Amino acid sequence: MKTTITVALLMTLMMSAGCASTGEKAKTFELTGNPMITDKWTADPAPMVHDGTLYLYVGHDEWYEGQDEAGGGQEFNITEWLCYSTRDMKTWTDHGSVLKPTDFSWGIGEAWASQVVEAGGKFYYYVTAMASEPYNSRLVGVAVSDSPTGPFVDALGKPLVSDDMTPNGPRGWWNDIDPTVLIDAEGTPWMCWGNGTCFIVKLKRNMIELDGPIEILRMPGFIEGPWLDRHDDLYYLSFASRGEGGETISYATAPSMEGPWTYRGRLTGMAENSFTIHPGIAEFKGQSYLFYHNATLTLDGIAGRIGRRSVCVDYLYYLPDGRMAWVEQTKEGITVPPKTAAEAALIQNPHQTEEVIVEKVGLDFMNQPRQPRQ
Repeated sequence: MKTTITVALLMTLMMSAGCASTGEKAKTFELTGNPMITDKWTADPAPMVHDGTLYLYVGHDEWYEGQDEAGGGQEFNITEWLCYSTRDMKTWTDHGSVLKPTDFSWGIGEAWASQVVEAGGKFYYYVTAMASEPYNSRLVGVAVSDSPTGPFVDALGKPLVSDDMTPNGPRGWWNDIDPTVLIDAEGTPWMCWGNGTCFIVKLKRNMIELDGPIEILRMPGFIEGPWLDRHDDLYYLSFASRGEGGETISYATAPSMEGPWTYRGRLTGMAENSFTIHPGIAEFKGQSYLFYHNATLTLDGIAGRIGRRSVCVDYLYYLPDGRMAWVEQTKEGITVPPKTAAEAALIQNPHQTEEVIVEKVGLDFMNQPRQPRQ
């Protein structure tokens, strides 16, 4: 018995030493406010709750020489997707890189906004990446894993959505970006994405094929970065919207994913020091959260800016009439207690509350002469 225990102890020590030497042991850190992550620039947050843990997937912004003078999308140098997790929103585990664009046979770079969704015990990673020939454009791909932290592998061997499947709108060959996926109450997966045009489509229940025609939601002020979620009996579509000098977050609601969608106005304002902003919403252990990014983090003397962003989180409150309360972006974030329902009801939205029915049209709409919006 003593020999058995000694051998078992030695094996445990050897395995622990092996993990430490290969860097397999994940690093943990305590949340101290916003930005959440302070050793890397991160962007486009995508939370997912599974089995008592909240996983947060982000793009990894990196600096390069000449970045501040670049434009036309070249100011972004997003090399990989990272994953973090928590069981209490206080202590976080850094799982490192879990996927790169080059993990796809067609991918050559640019790890733009993404989202992970669990279905049938598997985890599907919907991504934006730049593709090589014959695509030569940004597009939507999907990878799959048996674990929320990977390894993820290309589920199709080809893009899920490529540029030839959608008409080029105001953003040309990079309008197929920023996928978000939600499985509705009937078990039907839906995907929304777009840059300048808000596309929506059903997915088959295998999660890796389209199930019907791609349609367009003529969403007021839509720019990019949509996010689908459900609260009680309402569906929500939040997105980066047109602000005064930068992007804000606005949202719409619907009784079902089929619609009709109603635009409800702005949810939060522009991000500090960043033209872009990207919503990610999750309910975790009875509290709802809005994840987003700004550009306030300085690393090694290099300040944040449009291509060097930093993920943040603040409390999100749903009101009894289905609206979401205005979210004030704060430095303390969720390190302070949340508001009570009575306190949340008193939050004033500085922008006018709107209710505009959103028209849903087919792709041929984009080839027709435009009529001025009434």
